[in-house]
Amino acid sequence: MTQPAENKTWRKGGFANTVLWGGLVFLYAPMVILMLYSFNASKLVTVWGGFSFKWYGELLHNDSLLDAIWTSLQIAFFTASAAVLLGTMAALIMTRFGGFKGRTLFTGMITAPLVMPDVIIGLSLLLLFVQMASSFGWPADRGMVTIWIAHTTFCSAYVTVVVASRLRELDQSIEEAALDLGATPLRAFFLITVPIILPALASAWLLAFTLSLDDLVIASFVTGPNATTLPMKVFSSARLGVSPDVNALATVIILTVSLVVLLAWYISRRAERKRLRVDI
Repeated sequence: MTQPAENKTWRKGGFANTVLWGGLVFLYAPMVILMLYSFNASKLVTVWGGFSFKWYGELLHNDSLLDAIWTSLQIAFFTASAAVLLGTMAALIMTRFGGFKGRTLFTGMITAPLVMPDVIIGLSLLLLFVQMASSFGWPADRGMVTIWIAHTTFCSAYVTVVVASRLRELDQSIEEAALDLGATPLRAFFLITVPIILPALASAWLLAFTLSLDDLVIASFVTGPNATTLPMKVFSSARLGVSPDVNALATVIILTVSLVVLLAWYISRRAERKRLRVDI
């Protein structure tokens, strides 16, 4: 005797919901626990000692940790900006000048950092900086500049992939119409192409910013004693025992990212509703 279709649909939907909620719990339960223990009064991060805002106050007075945060934010900002500039140029070459000699080699060099281990990238860049310092005297000291160069190198590959995928979907007849009306190629690019691919540029910038802010391996190879990024600071403290103020910092970061995501969702939803009203 066959089961009714409604029962099959209910069972299928119930299983899907169970898997969904199980996946959400698996992903976000550790974050919730971390945020809970950021209010722990005890110095031991695994032993609950009562509710307290003590470690948020300690975080504000932890100069070394605050310096690491500021260093990482600066590097991430300049890395994302440079990566978007270089990645957009590379994407334009790959999509608009497909017939030049050596295109396969160029594409392979651009996308190589996507599949190359971070250890190999970091070691190769370290050897490059050491050789440059011995040959030209620059960089005399490794620090923020060398980290910025290293991060821009591998983040540009991700930006290129994101922007190139959007450029391939772009209707080039719009640009050709602007050129026919007397616009120069540069003017057509900034007035026609850039506004259309702006969401891809924003996504690529945020991706590069996140990758730079999160990197530990490459920065550990190419930095010196004068520049310590946030991942390096947290990793070094974790080896000696995680300080509770790191939990407070992680909670602040999680809440900040959540607010940014909610704001972006609200703006996009509002824009979509406005577009639907205009279409109607």
